[in-house]
Parts: sequence; structure tokens; C-alpha cells
Amino acid sequence: MLDKTEELIDSEMIVIEEGDVASPKGYIAGGMHVGLRREKKDFGWLYSSVPANCAAVYTQNAFKAAPLKVTEESINVEHKLSAIVINSAIANACTGQRGLDDAKQTQKWISSKLQLPEHQIAIASTGLIGEFLPMQKIEYGVNNIDILNNAHSSDFNEAILTTDKETKHIAVQIKIDDEVITIGGSCKGSGMIHPNMATMLGFMTTDANVESEDLNGLLKESVDETFNMITVDGDTSTNDMVILLANGESGQHTLTKSHPEWEKFAQAVQYVSQFLAQSIARDGEGATKLIKVNVKGAKTKAQNSAIAKTIVGSSLVKTAIHGADPNFGRIVTSIGYADHTVDTNEVDVWLCGHLLVSKGMNVTFDELDLKAKMEQDTIEIEAKVGNSHHSSTAFGCDLSYDYVKINALYRT
Repeated sequence: MLDKTEELIDSEMIVIEEGDVASPKGYIAGGMHVGLRREKKDFGWLYSSVPANCAAVYTQNAFKAAPLKVTEESINVEHKLSAIVINSAIANACTGQRGLDDAKQTQKWISSKLQLPEHQIAIASTGLIGEFLPMQKIEYGVNNIDILNNAHSSDFNEAILTTDKETKHIAVQIKIDDEVITIGGSCKGSGMIHPNMATMLGFMTTDANVESEDLNGLLKESVDETFNMITVDGDTSTNDMVILLANGESGQHTLTKSHPEWEKFAQAVQYVSQFLAQSIARDGEGATKLIKVNVKGAKTKAQNSAIAKTIVGSSLVKTAIHGADPNFGRIVTSIGYADHTVDTNEVDVWLCGHLLVSKGMNVTFDELDLKAKMEQDTIEIEAKVGNSHHSSTAFGCDLSYDYVKINALYRT
């Protein structure tokens, strides 16, 4: 691991120990308890010392929460952000005009507190749907933001959580044009997780100098390969959002898609996205195992992706994994309904390295050995459904008794 002040050697990508959204130059993050939750931190903020170019992707749920609508409208003004404010516990979704007014009021308070244009402030919320924000508590949080003192990014990482068991964050460094570039990220997400965004909030930052148009294309590509390839329970929420900021504080010249080292930067962003996405899948509500599904050979990458996401999203596959039951019938069944064009005579399936299905037929395997391997905390499923070079990987988790318990009592 490398401290972010140390010098990079050659062109290696270095992972910063305990890195997060505040690791790149020019970013400060913090969090506190304002009373939305009984004891845990529930109000967080991220600040850039200069307006940062930005890109964002949002939930595809028709019931888009008020803070997302306000944030999307604000970003569209000039595609720059200077601050992001997040509350947990209450989603501010299905709250009508009052919800929109509350999100905009939060913007006004932040604008006054930090002397920023309102449209350079993003608002995010996560938690219970259908309740109004207690605005006096939000105002208390805004009034106590201190970007000069007592700002700890670990507090931010905690404040954005809901049912998560642990914080999720990372930062990496690369060298471009002899300048050290840092990319950091922090996210939350545990339940209501499904491809095409979920009840998750993701925040990524970099001190590279990248225009918003290039950031936007990069973020969408990265999200499609990472956050949109995870599932916990098949539910897509109202509040999902991923934001990528680039403030240029590294001092590097503008980095564009035509730059000879653009791909190095893109791969570093992808690495951060992938780490955060897998962290969400591993921390699924009640989860005990991470499931990794790789599908290859379909005629198109989109077909591979659809099959992989269907396998990892199948409740029957997820419960079999939880019980260490090598029931390969559940895997081939999900392949069959994910893509009816699959030639079943070409399907091979492996579970934890054991070949279970060859050319659509079951293969004799050592069940006791496989069951023992299925007790591990990472389970890999591989399926070959054709002969093309395309492949896709999806991530999910098992479905446990605790998932039912957590969500049966979520509101009460």
C-alpha cells in the first residue's frame, strides 16, 4: 500500500490503504449524527476546493426520489459540482412537492453556508420511502459542516449507510504525464440491489483534469460493467445515483479520450467501480457469501450479461448457495429462461470449479467435495453457452433467513 503523498514508480496502479472519496487532492468529506437515526451517523457531506466537472447516472425507477430530480436539474446547468450533501434513514421519495421543496431548501442552506451557487450542490438521500425529512435536523447538520476543522472522511463513509454492515471505500493512484493522479470512491448499498442501479449511492472523485463530456461517457461505460452487474434481491430503488467528480487539482493538463494514456485512467476508474460494486454485493442484507457468475460464448455481450444477471438474481440459485446445495438444475433453468435462443446442447456449467453440465447433460461429480467448497465465502459459477469470444461477469450474494428478517421489520 502507498500513502497518497508518496511518489509513484513507473506506471503501476497503487491502491491507497483506507482510501476513499477524500483521497484525491482538493476534496474534504465529513459526517455526523443529526438525529435522523437513533445513534448512528446520518448526515454526510463532500466538498471540492474548486468546482469539479461531473457526470452522474440515476435510477431507472419511475418513482425517482426528490433529491435525484433536484440534483439532475442542477447538474444540467453547467455540469459542475462543488459539494454533495447526503442523509441516510429517510429517502425523501414519494413525497411530492414538499419533498422537492425540502431538497431545494437544503441546497439553499448549503449555498449560504459554503458560499456556493445552488446549482453546484448535489443532494442525495437514502432510507425509508414515503416520509418527510425533519428539516430542522437537516438544518442543524448544514450549520455544523466544518470544512476546515473536524472533517474526517471515515465519518462520511459511515453517515451514508443504512442496513449496510460495513463501510465501502477505496482509492487508487496512477501516473500520467509524470503527474500522480488519484481516483477515490465511497458507496453504500445492501438491500434493494438489482442491475440498472439499486438502493445504492456511489460517489467517485479524481484530481485529474477531465471535461464533463468525457467523464459522462466513461462513467456510463463503467457503471454498465460494474454497478449494473450486481444484484442482491431483484429490487430497483427510487434513490440510486452514482456521481463522478474531476476537479483538476493534480495540476495535470486536460486528459481526453484522445490522450495516449486515457485507457490507463479509464481502467483505474473501472477498478474503483468494480471494487465498490463487489463490496455492495458481498454486503447484501443477511448475506453470508459473494456469488460471482461468468457467462461466455453467447452471440453478443448483452446476451451474456442478461444470462449472468439472471443466474445471480435467481432466488432458487441464491438459496441453494446459502445452503451449500449443489443443485445445478437451478442454474441451467435460469439460463433457459434468461435467453430462449440458447442451444441447450452447447451449454456447459461449472460450480466452484466442478464441471456439472456438459453439452446440456449432467456430469458425475464428487458431491461431498463440492459441498465442502460451497461453504466458502466466495462462490464462482461459470457457464459456457456458445462459441463466441464474448463474456460477462455478474456479482450477487446468497439469500438467507436474515434477509427475510431484516426486510420484514424494515419500517417497524
